[in-house]
Amino acid sequence: MTEALPSWNTGTTKSAILDFVARTTKEGGPDFVPPAGRIAVFDNDGTLWCEKPFPIQAGFLFGKIAEQVKADPSLAEKQPWKAVAEGNHAWLGDAITKHYDGDDSDLKLMAAGLLSAYAGDDVEDFAAKADAFLRNSHNSALRRPNLKTAYAPMRELLQYLEDNGFTSFIVSGGGRDFMRPVTRELYGIPPDRVVGTTVALEYRETDGRIALQHSEKLELFNDGPAKVVQIWGRIGARPVFVAGNSNGDLQMMQFATQGVGPSLALLVNHDDEAREIAYTAGAEKVLAEARAQGWIVASVKDDWAQVFVD
Repeated sequence: MTEALPSWNTGTTKSAILDFVARTTKEGGPDFVPPAGRIAVFDNDGTLWCEKPFPIQAGFLFGKIAEQVKADPSLAEKQPWKAVAEGNHAWLGDAITKHYDGDDSDLKLMAAGLLSAYAGDDVEDFAAKADAFLRNSHNSALRRPNLKTAYAPMRELLQYLEDNGFTSFIVSGGGRDFMRPVTRELYGIPPDRVVGTTVALEYRETDGRIALQHSEKLELFNDGPAKVVQIWGRIGARPVFVAGNSNGDLQMMQFATQGVGPSLALLVNHDDEAREIAYTAGAEKVLAEARAQGWIVASVKDDWAQVFVD
């Protein structure tokens, strides 16, 4: 028989996952969950693929902003165009970290600029551009293609859950339409099970041709409490399995574990500087809550036998 979760080291974390799946799928057992109730939700950035030195989508948006600066150099005097012009990608990461700490001042500046990047694009054109970027861009720190920064243990986990009758959804702060072109290929998750940040779309009809276009308005920033609202709005059920890695995942982890019946919360802890990028910034609150609630904390260093698949 093929070993379950081969990229996970033998230990308490792997055992907890295997035990949970065994208990919830054993018909007649006290913790049995019917297939319809086996709902799992996963954050994406930092949980399913690498988000450092900055989120993958940031590179996509920063590239377009750089084009805007080239066309209008005066933009380089304000953020986020200034950060791009100076190559200060850390500014974006700091803006996200500040958001997790309750300060959205830089995030609002960033959003105003980023929302202008692809305004006016048809949804199909945007998807094609996102797909091309994802297939041709690299993580400079890890020196590997961005699509090869998806975590092998988490991809195995998604497949393992599917094999045992679970239905998994991505619930991410990343852009829904940015992720959708590759989620089926990377994770086995179809586009209709991708929940993320959304830009308001506008209906256009020209000479009988109907188009949906990206606007400069943010419809929803899918982070923190918004994830819980979106889970219920899109799925209509409380998950029994949840995985995340940052303070932005705290509320959905609480939501999933406060229902009636068995549940499991898995928090990815990036503590391996040798094989990827170690960090805890933006995860302090959820790490403390995980320890207080007894959630499963997966150490990249200790629990993952390998991080990426070549």
